[in-house]
Amino acid sequence: MYSIKTMNIRQFEYVLAVAEHRHFETAAEKCFVTQSTLSAMISKLESELGIIIFDRRKKPVDITKEGEKIIEHLKIISTEINRLDELSKEIKGAIKGVIKIGCIPTVAPFLLPIFLPDFSTKYPDLIMEIKEITTDEIIRRLKSRELDIGIISFPINDDELAEYPIYREPFVFYDTSRTSEKEINTEDILLDNFWLLEEGHCLRNQVLAVCSTENKKINSSLNIKFKAGSIDSLIRFVRANNGKTLLPYLAAINFSDEEKKHIRYFSTPVPFRNVGLLTHRYFVKKTILRLLQEEIRRKIKLTDRIEISDEIKQY
Repeated sequence: MYSIKTMNIRQFEYVLAVAEHRHFETAAEKCFVTQSTLSAMISKLESELGIIIFDRRKKPVDITKEGEKIIEHLKIISTEINRLDELSKEIKGAIKGVIKIGCIPTVAPFLLPIFLPDFSTKYPDLIMEIKEITTDEIIRRLKSRELDIGIISFPINDDELAEYPIYREPFVFYDTSRTSEKEINTEDILLDNFWLLEEGHCLRNQVLAVCSTENKKINSSLNIKFKAGSIDSLIRFVRANNGKTLLPYLAAINFSDEEKKHIRYFSTPVPFRNVGLLTHRYFVKKTILRLLQEEIRRKIKLTDRIEISDEIKQY
């Protein structure tokens, strides 16, 4: 009868590598061992478990039904081992290792350049892997532990996740058909020649809520149905068609003086979105999280019209 004590972390790594690449030689290269060593270690684990994980007769290598269940648990074990390693670094106060960050596309191009260069310089031993992904994908990856931190727009209100608000970003009205320094009220927004991001972006839903579109139709008289995939595409399309839209403040902060003539600010109450950090509730890299939160706050304070959120943590 096998004993769990006879197994080791290397065996788990080798199994997961083969499961990912479906090829023993490729997996061995990724693990920096010979193919014979990797194969022997996996065979030993299969023998100890009394379960065949891989069907070696097939090309690419196939995973058996029993193997799928084993691999599912090995992924969990591997994640917990990594968490233990990170916890030890946290206790020692070491700012090093790898941190995986997901940032929504309507925030990433405008916020990341503000704080990321200085933050990376301060902590050269911290490797940051950053991806632009949607809110739904950030939530999924946080829950599966594929991601450490999300930079998103709140609220999320999920008991598995913890929210760390950082700032409140006002919306501005971008109307290329006219120039005006007069403030605008949300009730005064006309939805003719008004353009939005496509479905899937939380910003789209926020803009629709600001504009109170329940009893209004957008562009009902136009024969163009355009839904932008990014803020950059939205801005370009609006310019080309003398159109209108709502933008988060940071998206317009680097506009030219001429372009800024088409920006109108809102009178009180000013519509805004909350931006902050999102983690799994059992996330252990608290020091890195705090430093990241403080750096963003410090940089964003230098930006006019952005309001820093209160220190709120949801567990």
